[in-house]
Amino acid sequence: MITSRTGATGVKQPLSSKAVIVLCMVVVVMEGYNLITFGVTVPLLLDDPGLAIDPATTGLIGGVVYAGGLTGILVSGPLADRWGRHRLMSVAVGVFALGSVLVAVAPNAAVIGIARVVTGIGIGAAFTSAMTLARNHATTNRASLVITLTTAGVPIGGVFASLFGIFLMPHWGWRSNYWAGAVLTLVILIISLLGHIREPDEVRNSTLAPFRRLTALFHPTTRVLVVFVALASVTNLVTWLGLNAWLAEAMRSSGFTLTQALTLTFVLTGAAVIGSWFTATAGDRVGPARVAVVCAVLTVIGLVGLMTGPTAMAAATLFVALLGIGGHSTQNLISAAATNHVAAPLRGTVIAITNAMAYVGSFLGPVVGGAVFGAGGASRLFSVYAVFAVVCLATCVGIVVGGRRGGTVKM
Repeated sequence: MITSRTGATGVKQPLSSKAVIVLCMVVVVMEGYNLITFGVTVPLLLDDPGLAIDPATTGLIGGVVYAGGLTGILVSGPLADRWGRHRLMSVAVGVFALGSVLVAVAPNAAVIGIARVVTGIGIGAAFTSAMTLARNHATTNRASLVITLTTAGVPIGGVFASLFGIFLMPHWGWRSNYWAGAVLTLVILIISLLGHIREPDEVRNSTLAPFRRLTALFHPTTRVLVVFVALASVTNLVTWLGLNAWLAEAMRSSGFTLTQALTLTFVLTGAAVIGSWFTATAGDRVGPARVAVVCAVLTVIGLVGLMTGPTAMAAATLFVALLGIGGHSTQNLISAAATNHVAAPLRGTVIAITNAMAYVGSFLGPVVGGAVFGAGGASRLFSVYAVFAVVCLATCVGIVVGGRRGGTVKM
């Protein structure tokens, strides 16, 4: 367990940089579980006669968690300045644990939607805090790796959600996945409360007002880069989180069994985790923006493959694995590229911008997916996501160009 040592004066000693990064990653694991478990439970939600919901409503419910997440991101900056990022992160973990409980006891679709908004608010605030804390405790030459280690928690949480779904839902229904998430999240909350994190001096001693931090990012040397980062985040997350919400049902409707469909969601998140280690290492060596372009290409290839309607499990697994590597790693590398071009006091702000735009895309992904899937099935779903993936690829190229022409904002 991660705990802080207590000195002779009775004051908790701060966690080491490595311990901070591990704690942040564990927090993000539970964020990933609580995000992706909805997509895992979609097939049984649609089959639940007590809920009586259709694909469009399901897509809307899948999207509101990200609307809540955007709210969490927007309030996290002022609250972090007042409470400190560690305290804010702990409070936010408690909020998304509450959201999981509310879903588990929800009697109808409306309550599920409200509960998912609560979940999203907690996740948005916790994710920005965790990423910023982890990045501030990392050296510049390990930025891609540390951000990957931290955000790898999202697909790792998705792996757990898929595994729990495979073993729990056939016996205890879709609500069991949310109860499991609530219990595990409360355990992580206790661990977080036992630790003490001290921000680096260059961050704690910054006197920049929040608005000044925001305007500093649009310095002539970096504003083009920031715009491309924002656009890439939106388009990538439309595809990535849209697939997390709709892949299981899309594959089931394509002729795969429920177990096979859930296994493919496991492949999606598992490939994201494994692939991210390699892409992060490559990003630290040759530059995160360049590797992001390669990952965006993998996403496009995977979607084109699924558009052909593979019936063999092996072929579907290959295409889904490419999507997992591409979708998740692209976002990690976008964030790493952005933080490498700003001074330490501005990292939290640029991460907040990246995450805010990502959550816009994350909201649109499931909602667009629900509308498209209800109207045209799996083939049209993958085609629409492929369009967003191509736009993301173009903006990733823009990040490379913008990074070459610009510089680094120093305060």
